[in-house]
Amino acid sequence: MSVETLPQQSPPSAAPSGGLGRRQVHAVAACYFVASFAALGLPPYLTAILPTLGDPQARWAGVLYIVPTVFSALGAPLWGRLADRFGRKRLLLRAQLGLTVSFLVAGAANSLPAFTLALVLQGFLGGTFAATNGYLAAALDGSRLSRALTLMQGSARAALVAAPILVGALSPWIDPHRQYLVMAVLPLTAAVFLSLLPEPQCPEAPEAAAGPAPAPAATTPLLTLYVFEFAFVFATVISFPYLIALAEQRLPGVDGTTTGVLFALPHLCYLVFAARTHTVFDSRPHTGLALGFGFVALGLAGHAVAYSLPVFIAVRLLLGAGLTLGLVCLAVLAAGAAKGRAPGRMFGTLELVSKGGAVAAGAVAALANGRFGAAAPVVAGTAAALLAAVAATALNLPSLRQRWSRR
Repeated sequence: MSVETLPQQSPPSAAPSGGLGRRQVHAVAACYFVASFAALGLPPYLTAILPTLGDPQARWAGVLYIVPTVFSALGAPLWGRLADRFGRKRLLLRAQLGLTVSFLVAGAANSLPAFTLALVLQGFLGGTFAATNGYLAAALDGSRLSRALTLMQGSARAALVAAPILVGALSPWIDPHRQYLVMAVLPLTAAVFLSLLPEPQCPEAPEAAAGPAPAPAATTPLLTLYVFEFAFVFATVISFPYLIALAEQRLPGVDGTTTGVLFALPHLCYLVFAARTHTVFDSRPHTGLALGFGFVALGLAGHAVAYSLPVFIAVRLLLGAGLTLGLVCLAVLAAGAAKGRAPGRMFGTLELVSKGGAVAAGAVAALANGRFGAAAPVVAGTAAALLAAVAATALNLPSLRQRWSRR
């Protein structure tokens, strides 16, 4: 979330024609951060919410946890196409207002079906991440866009760390279920602030090109971007659902605060090192991505042999290094793929691929955990990360040969 994540050549409030200035991009990131609180902070408390809605043992918690993800994936391509047609700002506002409505419905729900409907609405009407990225891609390109996308990931990681803590702190006074009503204020506030920002111009999109000059060619094939996005999300997310159970199994007597810190460590690594990582790997994203997959594989493999707190911390930091490299380099590749393409459609499809990786990871994690125990999901993630690291390295070999031949 450092100011290093954005270029310094323009004055803070200055924006290129049709583009966004540094302060405006930071405002977009802040709006995404506050709007993410309920979406990221309340799902871990489903086991406390569902007994009040007629599910005493919270048996539906696992299914309902991924309902917003599934419907967000299904709706993202549609909203992306509509954004390209009717305006990215309008569709970004729609996403924030959609979250507001769904949170109000969830907080007011008094039955399991009504609450499930609210989660469906949250997924389908939300999609703020894809809408935000499409909005930014319509105003920025190249390194400016990849830095902005890196900043958006920082907002997501910060919300992922802070939101569950805030929800837990409020729980003695406000039931987590009714906190949805309180949290609805956040995306509504974000929508008000976003309404003050300009509608971005997108001269590089094929359908918007006004002059005879051809649109700049994309530097990243879409298929490559989608495959690596799916693989990276799958490999990293697969360790999330059963990490607490694994830590409690390996570290008897560990308290909840420690397990929470262990869960958050990779995301904290991203917040600290993302800006510097972007500076180093902006011109060599395939190298950084291959390294990222390699660190993810090492970190996940280390979970299988982590039987002490220092070792567990070390492998979480390894995973954090991989998470940072992977997310930053995927942002650079996404910025390259956006050149000359309609950003709403591209980022909507990318959101579909990303959510698909998360859903697949959750399903495989549940099956592996049920059959082989809490360590099985990280083994599956290790295998996926290793295969992706090999593929990224193979794609990067021609450019490496060229660099060595020049020397």
